Amino acid sequence: MSKSGGQGMCNSALPRFLIGSEGGESRELGDRDMRNISGHYGEEDDEDQSERQIVVGICSMMKKSKSKPMTEILERLCKFEYITVVIFPEEVILNEPVEKWPLCDCLISFHSRGFPLDKAVSYAKLRNPLHINDLNMQYFIQDRREVYRILQEEGIDLPRYAVLNRDPDKPEECNLVESEDHVEVNGEVFHKPFVEKPVSAEDHNVYIYYPTSAGGGSQRLFRKIGSRSSVYSPESTVRKTGSYIYEEFMPTDGTDVKVYTVGPDYAHAEARKSPALDGKVERDSEGKEIRYPVMLTAMEKLVARKVCLAFKQTVCGFDLLRANGHSFVCDVNGFSFVKNSMKYYDDCAKVLGNMVMRELAPQFHIPWSIPMEAEDIPIVPTTSGTMMELRCVIAVIRHGDRTPKQKMKMEVRNALFFELFEKYGGYKNGKLKLKKPKQLQEVLDIARQLLAELVLHNDCEIEEKKSKLEQLKTVLEMYGHFSGINRKVQLTYLPNGQPKASSGEEDALKEGPSLLLVLKWGGELTPAGRVQAEELGRAFRCMYPGGQGDYAGFPGCGLLRLHSTYRHDLKIYASDEGRVQMTAAAFAKGLLALEGELTPILVQMVKSANMNGLLDSDSDSLTDCQQRVKARLHEIMQKSKDFNEEDYNKLAPTSSPSLVNSMGVIVNPVRTCDRVHALIKSLTCQICKRLEDPKSADLQLYHSETLELMLQRWSKLERDFRMKNGRYDISKIPDIYDCVKYDTQHNSSLGLEDTLELFRLSRALADIIIPQEYGITKAEKLDIASAYCLPLVKKIQLDLQRTHEDEAVNKLHPLYSRGVMSPGRHVRTRLYFTSESHVHSLLNIFRYGGLLDEQKDEQWRQAMDYLSAVTELNYMTQIVIMLYEDNNKDPSSEERFHVELHFSPGVKGCKDEDNAPMGFGFRPASSENHEKQTDPGSLEDLSQDEPDRATLTEPINIQRKSPLIRSRKAGSMEALSESNTSRGLAYRIFPSTSRQSPEIKPSGLGAQCAGLFSASFPNLRDLARAPRKKPSSLKSRSSKAGFEGCSLVPSIYPLETLHNSLSLKQVDEFLTTLCKNGSETQFKRLKSLSAMFETHSQPSIDVDNQDTPISTPVRNQPAAQSLWYTSSPPSTVSSAGPSSPSVAEPSSNFQFNSE
Repeated sequence: MSKSGGQGMCNSALPRFLIGSEGGESRELGDRDMRNISGHYGEEDDEDQSERQIVVGICSMMKKSKSKPMTEILERLCKFEYITVVIFPEEVILNEPVEKWPLCDCLISFHSRGFPLDKAVSYAKLRNPLHINDLNMQYFIQDRREVYRILQEEGIDLPRYAVLNRDPDKPEECNLVESEDHVEVNGEVFHKPFVEKPVSAEDHNVYIYYPTSAGGGSQRLFRKIGSRSSVYSPESTVRKTGSYIYEEFMPTDGTDVKVYTVGPDYAHAEARKSPALDGKVERDSEGKEIRYPVMLTAMEKLVARKVCLAFKQTVCGFDLLRANGHSFVCDVNGFSFVKNSMKYYDDCAKVLGNMVMRELAPQFHIPWSIPMEAEDIPIVPTTSGTMMELRCVIAVIRHGDRTPKQKMKMEVRNALFFELFEKYGGYKNGKLKLKKPKQLQEVLDIARQLLAELVLHNDCEIEEKKSKLEQLKTVLEMYGHFSGINRKVQLTYLPNGQPKASSGEEDALKEGPSLLLVLKWGGELTPAGRVQAEELGRAFRCMYPGGQGDYAGFPGCGLLRLHSTYRHDLKIYASDEGRVQMTAAAFAKGLLALEGELTPILVQMVKSANMNGLLDSDSDSLTDCQQRVKARLHEIMQKSKDFNEEDYNKLAPTSSPSLVNSMGVIVNPVRTCDRVHALIKSLTCQICKRLEDPKSADLQLYHSETLELMLQRWSKLERDFRMKNGRYDISKIPDIYDCVKYDTQHNSSLGLEDTLELFRLSRALADIIIPQEYGITKAEKLDIASAYCLPLVKKIQLDLQRTHEDEAVNKLHPLYSRGVMSPGRHVRTRLYFTSESHVHSLLNIFRYGGLLDEQKDEQWRQAMDYLSAVTELNYMTQIVIMLYEDNNKDPSSEERFHVELHFSPGVKGCKDEDNAPMGFGFRPASSENHEKQTDPGSLEDLSQDEPDRATLTEPINIQRKSPLIRSRKAGSMEALSESNTSRGLAYRIFPSTSRQSPEIKPSGLGAQCAGLFSASFPNLRDLARAPRKKPSSLKSRSSKAGFEGCSLVPSIYPLETLHNSLSLKQVDEFLTTLCKNGSETQFKRLKSLSAMFETHSQPSIDVDNQDTPISTPVRNQPAAQSLWYTSSPPSTVSSAGPSSPSVAEPSSNFQFNSE
């Protein structure tokens, strides 16, 4: 090939193109590269026509054609011997007629803002080149209505949607009815959260509207500006001008997947943080949004093929939402390239070059055959030494600090209540829960109507008590608006009416059925509760590989690194109570270093687990065993005499020290209740006097409570605790303790007298009543525990079983990852947020279910001694299960998987410091013999990954004074994280030597792991003594100190290890036996209940959780001449990643998906 004559061709009219040289620098097109280009502008150069070149024309706006991805790909495309690239100058495209545009054999042309698509279509008709992306279809891509129509016609899954066309000529397409928590668009109802998209694909102002139960408001998405892509707005009403698509919101756990096709047989996928989550764009040092390649499933690859063919766009980008086990296409963007992926640039150029050559080489008589290449072999990382890798973390966590819960019960018989009960399907299972604003409004309307009738006609037959109806009306009218977070009404069908407490009551028994109405209010998560949850979320990071160190000041710690690189499969579940859901959202905010409001995090990250009682329980519907237990408790606590040995045996058969100590404080239950009642009366008198004082008129208490509201709750307790017959209602003791604990912590500035004595006595009573309501004997505790949390136990078993299997989750693609040392690592986290009942029940299952024999296992015996000394499972109580895998063991070996069990009793109560039971610290097995470690360098530390540059330049905004940290010793975790020993949590090492002696006292070094864990790592004492640089931002603080601006936020007890050497087989067999026994008991219970109703066969279905449609099989595409319909062999480049096999669910009576 001649290299002469090229220099003379270069002039200002010619497009200049850069080709990457071997040294990594760029050079201008040389003579060989430029040959034949000039012929399309000027005179033919016969000297260079010995070999015909295929000219690929790039016709787009300069910003796109000169972009880095395009330049990288065209450089590689030019390496094909017979391909030459011509870039159409922007001034030619905009100002010259198409007849003067450069000639080309293959056209890559695509629309962007300002591009004259009509002229490009005219050029294509004039010159008839081979099209890479069809131009006519690009008109459709600009209209979201057309995009959705085409997707639907092709049988591609997309969210349920409706189009609102504000077109004067088509009034039938513009029917919008807006309510507080839903909209109706042309007859189609969309409950919040829903999405509102402008019909123009060029308009990026997409809004997501949130339900009032999650806090309301909307998230407003827009084209990225700096480091923001969305902002939260309190506005909850939809836009009233313009045409929109309304669609169901898909819960994707805060992740979007962008798919890039290059022909029907190649698809590359990248995941990024959803712009709707907190609106902050994570960028690298070059200002590019941080994304990570993920693997597509076989079904998703089929979807990519269908999108590519349906829109006739060889190079095409589209958005996937992974939700509820399915993948939905929500947007098709047309021509799009991946940014910052060298492997993608190589692949894309290969695929495009092969396509062009396959189509055009024969007609140009160019000798060319498709090169055959081996499939890329996925690299599986292995570990060395006897190490175990963290595979799964399961945590069951109680909600954070809340306002006092309040409850009112009344029996109702009016026909209006029965009509409401029937309207919402109460007869299906005899129970109904009303939380939505519309439902609560209906209850309020009934109460108002009945009260009005009572005023007009005193003798009318209304059986409901006037005082109860007035209280119902008052509570429902509070705040001036409804929010399901802080109020709910429960109705339970009573076939024979409600049995009376005593025969002396008037109207002893009414004939016929009735409804028990239970009104609940209060119980909202406080600002202190939010801080507790967020701080615990931050501290939780240090359980993960590379997570050691000062979690508050080390943004590159292991969990964030795992999560941001899609090596972390996280699912967060919460019961349907508002305080539980907000705790889960605040925890997620701290765990993942998110910013902004909790509402978007709640809607996207937290799954409401109201399926088969996974995390919800109806405390008003007690089992037979619970009824018997409560009756016995009432009987024992009503005796006006000192506790004797018989009472101790009856009330504390397990000889739990916490129970025995509380009985010692009480001595005589009735006398203690007398004193408690007198103290409550004294308290209400003091509050009344404060109200009479003009200075206290506008006094604001914690969380915007007033003295009037405080008086109301204490007066109600005073009335309800001592019944008319002089006996005490023992079931009110938890409420009394709840109120005095709240006021002692948050309203101590009032200086009310005798509150500490009331706190001491009510706590002693509550320490007996609360745990014993879940069973007095071991058998009762197990029976009640099974009734509460059998579905949760089954789900935990499923989580542990499925850890080592491939799943259709967002997984990092190892071949495309850059700067990630262990692309094969994948950790699964399942967090379950719930209320006290589930935490008590689950702990009882582990304590009394027979997991281990404490007579034979010393570690378990010590753990049981510790648990029996714990008096209260307070807010933020945690039960944590951690699963490890030893890749060196045979997959069928019992030693392959290893389980550890940890526990924390939650936040520290008032005056807890002196009496707190001491555990034996957080003792992961890896910390017990570091000296035996043969190759410390082989312990992989995620902190050694190439850090996300954006993370280092933008420190996470975190409250530095953590309430979780015990007294800090001098020294910073930066030093620890740099040493080999800091890697102990990345893998667990299991030496054959004996375990740590239980006599070893805690060393306090657990505080150096951000205070999440109790005293641990005793073998690191020497390291602790070494002089280190002292962190200026983290000062030593007393554990009694609280959070500024949040009342006093109590610190949280660190995790204590209950057992650190369980095998997965051992735990699995234990859970299987438990589920089998529990299922049999539940079956008998349900069989007896089903006789009450004849129409019980179908469980009630949540309107927001309907089954999602399944993708229809791909249809045979009709034969056509276009490039995108050819039935030629697939591209030589494999698609991005192997598909994950579908795994069958283990058989279970309770159906859960793999999530």
